[in-house]
Amino acid sequence: MTSIRKISTGILTAILALTLVGCGGSSASGTSSSGTASSGTASSGEPIKIGIPDDATNGGRAIKLLEAAGLIEVDPSVGWVPELKDITNYIYNIEIVPTTANTLPSTLEDFGASTINGTYAIPVGLIPSRDGLIVENQASAVAEGETNPFINIIVARTEEKDNATYKKIVEAYNTDYVAQYTIAKYSEASIPAWDWKPTELSDEDLLKEVDSYKTTKDGKEVIKVGVCGANNDTWNAVQKILDERGDNIYIEIVQFDAYTLPNEALNSGEININSFQHYAYLNKEIEAQGYELTPIGDTSMAPLTLYSKKFDSLDALKEAAGKK
Repeated sequence: MTSIRKISTGILTAILALTLVGCGGSSASGTSSSGTASSGTASSGEPIKIGIPDDATNGGRAIKLLEAAGLIEVDPSVGWVPELKDITNYIYNIEIVPTTANTLPSTLEDFGASTINGTYAIPVGLIPSRDGLIVENQASAVAEGETNPFINIIVARTEEKDNATYKKIVEAYNTDYVAQYTIAKYSEASIPAWDWKPTELSDEDLLKEVDSYKTTKDGKEVIKVGVCGANNDTWNAVQKILDERGDNIYIEIVQFDAYTLPNEALNSGEININSFQHYAYLNKEIEAQGYELTPIGDTSMAPLTLYSKKFDSLDALKEAAGKK
């Protein structure tokens, strides 16, 4: 049996001493907001700018990653999602710049380094183990008995949380077949959030099988699934499982270009379910917007990674920044 913790340890712990399968943010690209934190000016020169996602949850994850990198210190009492104001010490001369999440890959050369989610890193050729200076390790950060708030989820309206059709979709998603496809297709960008074991198929054969699979909605119940980002081919594997089981369900993918939209669309009834966010982001949305939404199943974890076009190691970045 291959577990989520074993996979995370094998792939991520060796790199580091890792939901929102997210979309874009709302602030201007590459600019510092009024909340931007600066370490000040060191005698060696201007502070090195580090881009992070500008939403609260993924920005908080990025701050924790920079803490793990030894660049800053954070108030331990604030938990999983600290804000810039919770940084208690800048160990190195850096400036943290909240930036629209989906622009971080294209603006990477404008920063000394940036924290980028796998959803956006993989499509532009960035691989955590090869290109990352440090990779988020979510699995080891969870205490025994806790739920990892950064596991990505399938969400439904609360009044439909026990919908029988949705349960079949979650069951099809949480299969060995879909898990193996996810690992083979996205590797370090997405890690299944359930225990699984390899199928009898090779990764190459399974990829060919899913990527070439075609289906039709004829005679099936159409379920609209709201998603974000570019990496949603896993749903084709889910569709194949549903068809093989004779569930007569057709998955219609509805693509959104901003992560503020899928929950709004779900809450208003424009779509049936969505799959783009982790627990932490959903909880923030419910608190802020009053949505009546409920998670109905886990999907994957997507690690944040610190990338740089200017430094080939974390030590090189630290040397260039200089200690405070």
